[in-house]
Parts: sequence; C-alpha cells; structure tokens
Amino acid sequence: MAEASSRLPVRLLAAIALSAGLAPLNSTMVAVALPEMARTLRADSGALRQALVTSYLLTGIVLQSPGGKLGDRLGHRRALGLGQLLLSVGAALAYLLPVVPALAAARVLMAAGGAIVVPSATALLRTELPPEVRGRAFGAFGAVMGVAAGTGPTIGALLVGSFGWTSIFLANVPVLLLSAGLAHVGAPPRPAAAAPAAPRARFDVVGSALLGGSLVGLALGLEAAHLRWAAALGALGLVPFVLWERRAADPVVDFSLFRRRAFVGGSLIIAIQNFALYATMFELPQVAGRLFHVGPRDVGTTLLAMMGTMVVVSPFAGRGSDRFGPRAVALAGCSLALAGMLLLAARPLSALSDAIPALVMLGAGLGLTSAPSQSAAMSDVPREKSGMAAGLTATMRYVGGIAGLTVLGLVLTDRPEGDVVMREHTMATSIFGAALLLTLGCAMLLPGRAAAPAAAAGSR
Repeated sequence: MAEASSRLPVRLLAAIALSAGLAPLNSTMVAVALPEMARTLRADSGALRQALVTSYLLTGIVLQSPGGKLGDRLGHRRALGLGQLLLSVGAALAYLLPVVPALAAARVLMAAGGAIVVPSATALLRTELPPEVRGRAFGAFGAVMGVAAGTGPTIGALLVGSFGWTSIFLANVPVLLLSAGLAHVGAPPRPAAAAPAAPRARFDVVGSALLGGSLVGLALGLEAAHLRWAAALGALGLVPFVLWERRAADPVVDFSLFRRRAFVGGSLIIAIQNFALYATMFELPQVAGRLFHVGPRDVGTTLLAMMGTMVVVSPFAGRGSDRFGPRAVALAGCSLALAGMLLLAARPLSALSDAIPALVMLGAGLGLTSAPSQSAAMSDVPREKSGMAAGLTATMRYVGGIAGLTVLGLVLTDRPEGDVVMREHTMATSIFGAALLLTLGCAMLLPGRAAAPAAAAGSR
C-alpha cells in the first residue's frame, strides 16, 4: 500500500500541467504575434501591447488570490474546470472575432481562467498527493511551466508563420480538451459519504476589490514612470485591505499563513527568484543588442542555456527534496543561482557566448530551488486553505517579475557606448545578485527533513 501511494498519478499530473502551462505560454506566445497583428488590424503597436499584454498580466495579478480562494470554496477540481472553461471561451472568442475590442476582452477572459487554473492546479498537488511524492510532483510541474514560458515565443512564431496569428488562440482549445479528459479519467475514487459542511460566509467581495485595486495601482506604477502616483495609491490601498481582512468572516487572504515559517520562506524565494529570472530574460537581449548588434534569434538561443537547464534540473530537484528535505536542496539551488548571477556580473562580455556558463549555473540553481520551495510552502498550510496559499504564491511570482522589470528600467539606458553598456550590465546583475543573496536566509526557513512515508495515510 505504501508503495502504491508513492507512485505519481501521471494522468492527473498531466491534466494539471497541461492546463496550468497555458497561462505562461499565452503570456509569452502573443509577443511574437504583435507586429503581424498590428499590421493586419492597422492598430498602433503600443496601444495593442497594452490591450493584449498589459491587460493580461494585470488581470492575472489581480485574480490570483481570489482565484485560489474560489478553489477552496468550490473544490479545486471544480475550480480547475471553471478555469479551463474560461480559457476555452476566451480563446474561441479571440479566434472568431479578430478585432481589437473583442481581442482585449478575450485576453482578459483567458487571464481570468489562468488565474483560477494555476492556483487550483497547485492546490491539487497539495491535496491529492501524499507528502513523500510532492517534491517530485512539484518538480515535474515546475519543468512544464518552465517549458511553457521558455518556448512560448518559439511556438508562437511557428504558428504565426504557418497558420496566421489567430492560430495562437485556437491552439489552446485542443490542449484544454485533452487536459479536461485526462483530469476526468485520472480522478481518484471519491469518498462514499462526507460529513455535512458547516455554513460558510459569503465570498469576500470587498476584500477582493480592495486587493485588486491596490495591486493594479502598484503594477501600473511600477511599469510606467509617469504613473508613480498610482503605485503610491496602490500601496496606501493595502492599509484598508489589511484592516478589512482582519475582521472579515471568510477573508480572501488569511494573514495567519504568514506566521508559518516554510510558507513565508518558500513564497519569498519564489518572488525573489522570479525577480532575477524575468529581469535577466529582458536585460540580456537589450545589452546584447547594444553591444554585439545581434538579433532576437541569437539571444533566444543563448537564453536556452538557462531555460533548458532549469527544465532538466527541476524533476531531479523534486526527487532530492523528497529524499533529503527541502532545505538542503533549496540551499544548494540558491547558492548556485547566486554564483551564476555573480559570474554574469563579474565576467566581461566580449561575445554573447561568454554569458552561457553563467546562464547554465543560474538556470541550474533556479531549477533546483523551485520545486522544494513550492512544495514546502504548500505543505505548510492546512488542506482547506491550499487554494488561498497557491493564489498568494502565484501573486508573489507576478509581483517579483514586475519588480525586476522596474529595476531594469531604472538602470538601463539607450546609450550605445560599450563602456556605458557594460557598466549598466554590471550594475543590473549586481542588484539581481544582491536579491538572490537574500534567498539563502529564506531557504533556512524551510523544513530540514523530508516527509516520512508514514505520513501519507494521514494526509489524504
């Protein structure tokens, strides 16, 4: 029996990963289609980017925590199905009505679906699997998410070149149908009877609105210099949100979660490493273009050294976390990521290929750290709050990415002089390295021991 419980439910894991992977895939895949979309729709490229990309990211940021909370109330399988439905309807709408207003509405609908799918999928890994295999599951899950984000531009380019830009939306539908079928086939038997649930309070609409308004203000203010006032208002808006949540009968964010060491440590690692990851993915193309005058294909090939290493390492990190405990694996990963970033900062770039050793180290470190951090954070929360916790970690991931891009915008200029470019590159990567240094302390908050197999029965 113990042996059976240690096997990963491959069908369920595939269903979860296919749905959740569409969120980062749709985030990056549309980027390569924007020029062709702007040409055929005769739209301003800047306005189109805001309508289709910025709105997608903002919707995702705002709805992650409410989406996770919704899963706790409806059940994570039902919430996953609802998210899949919203993604499907949004994708079909974008394909059938290729005009800017409909595309903008469709992208918002797709982002809302993704904001429900990702925390529901993460929560299902927490609630459906025994502790001794969660590390492996989160490792595989992280690998799929990394593949989705890293290959989005490539897949988008192939689809646009072969079938036109509307195909990037239609491609979602068969993936979602396959995911829904696998989730149904891979569902474990349900208990014959369950105790009647206690009456629950109404969904926290006020708290969700306050949180959403604050996060939108912060995101807009961080993204654009002329909207710094929005960031200030967003930060101030967090005060009434916290006050309201402390008194709400069924809050969208339960602040007692932040008294849990592993949840805090894992969430902070996720945010800080996303800060460094997204900033590096955008910093290197700008620096390489100014220094070596290379195109996106060359930069993309170089960045594969980081993304590919992440994907390869992630499953092994999950197994290591199950065997040796999250803390040891996360410490090794954080140290390796820090060393890679410091090497990237210290080594002069005479050619783009000079960055590859540092990127391999950075990718290996990020891949080693993701699974134990996510697994430890989710395992530290009660089952009934899994969706809320998953929504919070997903929000931290988004905020970390936006913060990294903001720092990058403050450091980089458009000056072409080589010494100026290298000075800015060194400053940016040193800031990212200083941020990664903080993850070593966060890793110490994770549990030092792997889950005991005997715990499996009680975790069901």
